[in-house]
Amino acid sequence: MKKILALVSLFLVILLAACGGSGDSDSTEIKVGASSTPHAIILEEAKPLLEEKGITLTIEEYQDYVLPNEDLSNGEIDANYFQHIPYLEGQIADIGYDFTHLGGIHIEPMGIYSKDYNSIDEISEGAEVLMSRSVADHGRVLGLLEKEGLIKLSDDVETVDATTDDIVENPKNLKFSYDYDAATLPNLYETEENTLVAINTNYAIGADLDPMEDALILEGEESPYVNVVAVKKENKDNEAVNTLVEVLHSEEIQDFILEEFDGAVVPVDGEQS
Repeated sequence: MKKILALVSLFLVILLAACGGSGDSDSTEIKVGASSTPHAIILEEAKPLLEEKGITLTIEEYQDYVLPNEDLSNGEIDANYFQHIPYLEGQIADIGYDFTHLGGIHIEPMGIYSKDYNSIDEISEGAEVLMSRSVADHGRVLGLLEKEGLIKLSDDVETVDATTDDIVENPKNLKFSYDYDAATLPNLYETEENTLVAINTNYAIGADLDPMEDALILEGEESPYVNVVAVKKENKDNEAVNTLVEVLHSEEIQDFILEEFDGAVVPVDGEQS
């Protein structure tokens, strides 16, 4: 009798272990790198939808624009969601990353902010324009200034590729400084006088700025700077990451983006990428 009970107990242990193993194998885990705002916030909202599909999402938050691509290249994360297409393309060209992207998720309209100027007309002669050292954003900022008539760019250059060397008219003699980490620009906005500060929306929101209210100049929804989910090319067919992109394109997540960020972050359906 004792032998029978022992055999039954052993059978139950094996059966329970097998059931537990089966449950684990049905669940897929992915690790995605993201800027804290708005990317990580959006991913948090997507977590329950992914869990319904058997996918566990771990979010690795970053405060800079360098480490997320380094970690993706090194295999520390499965994908990242923090960068727009021109920046990604620049990183691929400059560093040689073997990356691609799986579609656009949202646009963060770039804003130019000032503590001292409340209108374009108030901008003084020789005012300084502060930008990040990210070359991919330089043409973006210059395009905003040109749209407001503050500068004129050469007709021979595409705005997205423009640098300060392409300025052919500068009636207010604006000065340009672009040796700053993007994350430091909100602090410069608070401390520097008589300046125009170009701040990426994720850092603006993180500093409690409202792009819709506080920006002197704000990019429109037609921006080509679509934020994407990037992966190594060898993982472009990864089912779990592609499912993540599908979830991020869902009506539920797109509605969340509109409501949560009140127009400061604009969702796209993937066709804008």
